Amino acid sequence: MKTKIYDIANHVRKSIALYLATNKLFFAYLVLSILGTILLRVFTVGNPLSIKPLFVDIAFILMIGAIGYLIKNTKRFAFYMICIIIYSLAEFINHIYYIFYNSFASFGELAGLSQAETVTGAIYEKLVPLNFIYWIIPILFLIVYHKLSKTSYFTIMAKVEKNKKMFLTTLGVGGLFLLYSLTTATSTDYSRLAKQWNRGAIVERFGIIMYQGNDLIQTLRPRISSLFGYEDSATLFKEFFTSDENKYDKKNKYTGILDGYNIIFVHMESIGSFLMDLKFNDVEVTPTINKLAKEGMFFNNFYPQVSSGTSSDSEFTLLTSLLPVSSGIVFTSYYDRHYTTIPKLLSEKGYHTFSMHGNYASMWNREKVHPLLGYQEMYFRDSFEIPDKEDKDYINLGISDSAFYKQALPKLEAIEANYDHYMGTIITLSNHSPFQFLDKYGEFDLSTSYIDENGILQKTDYLSDTAVGKYIKSAHYADVSLGEFINYINASNSFNNTVFVLYGDHDAKLTRKEINELYNMNPKTGELYTIDDEEYIDYNSFEHDLNKNTPLIIWSKNKTIQNKLHGTVSYPMGMVDVMPTLGNMLNIKNDFVLGHDIFNIKNNNIVVFPNGNFLTNNLYYNGSSEKYYITKLGAAIKQDYIDECKSYAELRLDVSNAIIVHDLIYNEGPTLYSSEIHGSEESKNE
Repeated sequence: MKTKIYDIANHVRKSIALYLATNKLFFAYLVLSILGTILLRVFTVGNPLSIKPLFVDIAFILMIGAIGYLIKNTKRFAFYMICIIIYSLAEFINHIYYIFYNSFASFGELAGLSQAETVTGAIYEKLVPLNFIYWIIPILFLIVYHKLSKTSYFTIMAKVEKNKKMFLTTLGVGGLFLLYSLTTATSTDYSRLAKQWNRGAIVERFGIIMYQGNDLIQTLRPRISSLFGYEDSATLFKEFFTSDENKYDKKNKYTGILDGYNIIFVHMESIGSFLMDLKFNDVEVTPTINKLAKEGMFFNNFYPQVSSGTSSDSEFTLLTSLLPVSSGIVFTSYYDRHYTTIPKLLSEKGYHTFSMHGNYASMWNREKVHPLLGYQEMYFRDSFEIPDKEDKDYINLGISDSAFYKQALPKLEAIEANYDHYMGTIITLSNHSPFQFLDKYGEFDLSTSYIDENGILQKTDYLSDTAVGKYIKSAHYADVSLGEFINYINASNSFNNTVFVLYGDHDAKLTRKEINELYNMNPKTGELYTIDDEEYIDYNSFEHDLNKNTPLIIWSKNKTIQNKLHGTVSYPMGMVDVMPTLGNMLNIKNDFVLGHDIFNIKNNNIVVFPNGNFLTNNLYYNGSSEKYYITKLGAAIKQDYIDECKSYAELRLDVSNAIIVHDLIYNEGPTLYSSEIHGSEESKNE
């Protein structure tokens, strides 16, 4: 018996040895390809050796690699090299993408790459040598090939290799890995895979190769056939908007309070709310925003709901009360759909609508999108005098905020002189990453003082050279420029019946590590505090996500409005809630909103983020890790509550995606309501 076992073991050992000896090139391809996927998880979601994603990655690497056995021995290296380069490229792109968006890239967003023409500096700023580690893998594979070429390996292989057998065996082994992975997946795993919006969870469960392949399928589906999944989407749409719980007709004390007033949205680039709490040497970082918050109505628990479209996602979500699309970017992939928007609804009430931005009209495809959103007049870069790059009024992507506001003011006054009612959006530019133009931001002292061990007062400036320090200086400059604009508004004879709605479009896209330097840098040593230090602040991943809220302020110099709209509103609120909240004040109604009038729903609101995370008055939930962070002291959280909130979030993500992909407001909306679908015929004719 022992002899038989020994013979079997010896046979297995020899078989493995023979396999490795005669498949060195394939084995190098396999090991190096797996290494790349592990490295990606190391630098993104963590858990690099987690069995579930590892098995799926191995499965696809094996099955794709099996094709190599059907290719001539002399050309097999080229096939494997192409595969490795594709894997490395995907890993490199997703690593960079994760730094910016804490998520993974989508083929549908490649259309947005044309928008990078003016923001490449932000990308370069984030790049470090470590990001290029994936390109070592094809180099290593090339080295292996050259070493094998100097031996008789390929000559021997041409004689002894059984290509078809190796193809079937390798394919079969890969299939077994995949079968195991699929049979152990849960219904939640499959739901995420089908919906694609929780990308981090998909990569954590199925690996990067399956995620990217699935994303390609999801991206192509609506483009291959606009009818793909249409019936299910239409049914979902009808059921959602005919449900009594999704009808928002309730009035409150703010109903009609702004009816007939002019509206100007001020889109404040990358302004985070945490800036409002910062002082350096007794000087506020954002004195203007702080002042407006005290004079107007300030929403201090307000969150943009952006995906990879960043600023364009904020514009879209604010004007439509829909969420960003799960794959792609609305402004580049789905801009030609029919949306009910604030500009369209106010146009029907006789308002003149316009937008202003000092950047190129092509940025985020605005030259095509803005007319379809209902803006009648647009002022882009060619409407402004752009200074030379060496000029102090040329900052980052173009015209500085200070110069932009100064040139915008006569245009705004002309609009007021020519139109009884107007609504517009002015989009700022200077406070866009990278925040590196320190010589143009003006002086802002970030230094701090401390008493050393000898009792002597010392002064240090440890923040100025950090990413968060540069951002603070940039934001202060933007606030000062806004202050100049507001001072002119107050001094002008115009704008007496104008309400300004100021909002931060998204956070600064700084990493947790970068912002942690603000909270945990020891001014005496220039090193970070540790958990054992009394001054240490636990700035964890949940705190970082919660720190991405931005200001939302409704302000007017009109004292009547100031008396009616003032104070701090602390209900959790998302960008989708702006339209129904303001719509009630303006006496306009959109039948197809996903948000709420915040003064009706109050603390019962659930802020849904495009990645599946959500925020309530009690907690912040991370859909990828399925963990939550209690935000309300003493809140008792039950699983039923979590499940209800998850269902709420998933339904709204599904409904929003269905509306955008299948143009359901235009195609199905008229069957739900007898009222006209605002602007759809005009958009169709365009």
